[in-house]
Amino acid sequence: MITLRRRAALLAASLLLTGCGGGAAATPEHRPAATATDTSATSGTPAPAISAESAPRRIPGLGTKTWAAVPQDAAQVVVVTGRGRDSPLSAVVLYRRTAAGWQAGRNWPAHNALRGWSDHHLGGDLRSPSGVYGLTDAGGLLRDPGTRLSYDHGVGFTSPGTGFEGEPLRGSFDYVIAIDYNREPGTSPLDWTRPLGAKRGGGIWLHVDHGGPTHGCVSIAEEHMKELLLVLDPALHPVVVMGDHASLAR
Repeated sequence: MITLRRRAALLAASLLLTGCGGGAAATPEHRPAATATDTSATSGTPAPAISAESAPRRIPGLGTKTWAAVPQDAAQVVVVTGRGRDSPLSAVVLYRRTAAGWQAGRNWPAHNALRGWSDHHLGGDLRSPSGVYGLTDAGGLLRDPGTRLSYDHGVGFTSPGTGFEGEPLRGSFDYVIAIDYNREPGTSPLDWTRPLGAKRGGGIWLHVDHGGPTHGCVSIAEEHMKELLLVLDPALHPVVVMGDHASLAR
């Protein structure tokens, strides 16, 4: 539970931001856990039957280097594939590990940062950080829809102003999931702690799409954000793997 004093401090910090995120910072921290092999029960609906022949043992599109960075205990992987190194357009697919292999969900259109992607993200570079990061905490202007993730609800997630293409940002932070890039896992997405230092940016979130490029976050339609919130399960150690197509294939 966040105290009133703590919430006031978080809100003050969040009002300093003009784009993605309520300010966060940390290297991904993945604790060892028992390997889960069947995640169909977490989706709310039965997963379609798949055979060992049709389900890949490794997530398609991820090269040796990228795949090696995915924790062995991760049984839910959100893959964000950018259209190009300098493109703000991407696609999101949630993969679930089953007894037969990795099962892909639907392909959702998404936006990333205005200038594309970076392997060494810096605050204000208008690029999304490539890499593999934990998904541990969520929040939003709207009330918790029933997620298993820790959820912080409050006015700190208000998103005023307009985006790069003149589109209104209102509602962008109705639902957010903090990406554990340069933030402290286990805290509100609004937390300002940045273990890598302020220069490396922070406040990188999955959030509701506003119809244009972001400052560094990844945005998808509100219905898909809500679906992710309902499906992601901390017991399955969810992570996001994100970057442009060529970077992920390394």
